[in-house]
Amino acid sequence: MKNEYFQAREKLSDRTLLKLSEVVNHLAFNEQGLIPVITQDVSTKQVLMFAWMNKHSLEQTLITKKMTYWSRSRKKLWVKGETSGNAQLLVSISFDCDGDTVLCQVEQTGPACHTGRPNCFYFDVDIENKEVMVCGDASI
Repeated sequence: MKNEYFQAREKLSDRTLLKLSEVVNHLAFNEQGLIPVITQDVSTKQVLMFAWMNKHSLEQTLITKKMTYWSRSRKKLWVKGETSGNAQLLVSISFDCDGDTVLCQVEQTGPACHTGRPNCFYFDVDIENKEVMVCGDASI
């Protein structure tokens, strides 16, 4: 779905500056007030996890530089690593062309997945053989 705010800025020249607060106010949060977040290791570029943020968790992440997500199951904010020690420190943040997805690059301490695996994407699909292989041992 096209976001008029972002669509109107498609032709801006490289290095054009926009106010962060203005862009955040035009992000396409869903009906529950959430936006998807892809979290990537800044060094390896490996996708570590997918989660959700609401406007408050996004603002907290920007202020503290600690990745703060919205837990849909617990219905509250959670700071990654707050209990496990496996923290994610924000290095950079980007928004996609429709303003409906956030990409965060982080410095990851310890495993990113609650299973103890390095990332949450450890079910690798073999399309040819129609199989799924579990990759990486859990440390839990």
